[in-house]
Amino acid sequence: PASPPPRKVTSAGTPSCLTFTLADEDHTLGNALRYVLMRDPGTELCGYSIPHPSETRVNIRVQTPEGGSAADAMRKALVGLMNICKGVEETFVDALREEEMGRGGGAKGGEMES
Repeated sequence: PASPPPRKVTSAGTPSCLTFTLADEDHTLGNALRYVLMRDPGTELCGYSIPHPSETRVNIRVQTPEGGSAADAMRKALVGLMNICKGVEETFVDALREEEMGRGGGAKGGEMES
């Protein structure tokens, strides 16, 4: 199977206030990034929008204090979100293993194995 085309990211604005457009994304990534960005004390403002319900694109506006870098804030948020996802995955896998060990072994029938 052919791999999907790379996702495009474009930005517009000044270094401290940028709008990032992420193609082939929706509320799932938009809201998660907004959450992580707003937890960063270096972010003054962050919001996202979907231009139209039939479009698979999300615009994320990031504003940092004058002299700050909205691009750096976005990079930091993307890394932070990846770390959150890794933590969720590790917690899930650990719980799954504990459940399987509590039943005396591996998965049975159509149950998932890790």
